[in-house]
Amino acid sequence: MKLMRYGPRDGAKTPVMLDAEGQARDVSGIVADFTPQTIPSLPELLGGIDPQSLPVFDTANQRIAAPIGQPRNIWCVGLNYSDHAAEAGMAVPDEPILFNKASGTYCGPNDPLLYSDKMTKLDWEVELGVVIGRAALNIAQEDALAHVLGYCVVNDVSERAWQAERGGQWVKGKSFPNFCPTGPVLVSGDALGDPGRLDLWTEVNGERLQDGTTEKMIFDVATIVSYMSQFTRLEPGDLICTGTPPGVGMGFNPPRYLTPGDQVRMGIEELGTQQQEVTRL
Repeated sequence: MKLMRYGPRDGAKTPVMLDAEGQARDVSGIVADFTPQTIPSLPELLGGIDPQSLPVFDTANQRIAAPIGQPRNIWCVGLNYSDHAAEAGMAVPDEPILFNKASGTYCGPNDPLLYSDKMTKLDWEVELGVVIGRAALNIAQEDALAHVLGYCVVNDVSERAWQAERGGQWVKGKSFPNFCPTGPVLVSGDALGDPGRLDLWTEVNGERLQDGTTEKMIFDVATIVSYMSQFTRLEPGDLICTGTPPGVGMGFNPPRYLTPGDQVRMGIEELGTQQQEVTRL
């Protein structure tokens, strides 16, 4: 399955499934929306449907929404690429480093990156997003992927001064509104194949700055999901941001940070691209 949603930021969304040619097919007659409440039933409801039997949805002039409705939780894994850990001058972790982003960061893939006049070190991070399909608590690693609905592109936007220089935990620099552009498409595991062999990249104002591969992940998706389930109950619709490759702004010498008017474009192989403009509040 390849799932998307269209509609205004505040208002009803139209859920669609992409056919073999990438054309959007309206599934609202089968399921009203892709939400944490409906996600557990999606494989059964949509798994056996021929998308070409569904009505075409006209996407012209439609805003692309995040591919699922508001998740209950947004989880993140820090320093999960060996080459990013080296870039940051930090040791490779022995266990996944876990933290949260506030749920209010969640937004569409092309929504603006909001810039406050209190920001000084606004940074980008392309990441493989994992959406939980079935509740997971104390699950084995070999069972973990059966609890995943699918995968998507995420920009784990960060304000580094707030993250590293203001005390407390990383969540402080990760939780401003629109700090989690997600999408455009959610691709199920059976349609994607191996999530550990995907190229991912970021361009800022047309310059390629991140160019990595999920093969460099220290902890793969199955390990992350199983590990997290030891400490918390992962719920349907929960979004896990699995870490970023090198090339983030703070990794340059001197560092390079975003300012209003900058254009950020990023993508992951098989999962599409997203683009944001840094916009003052």
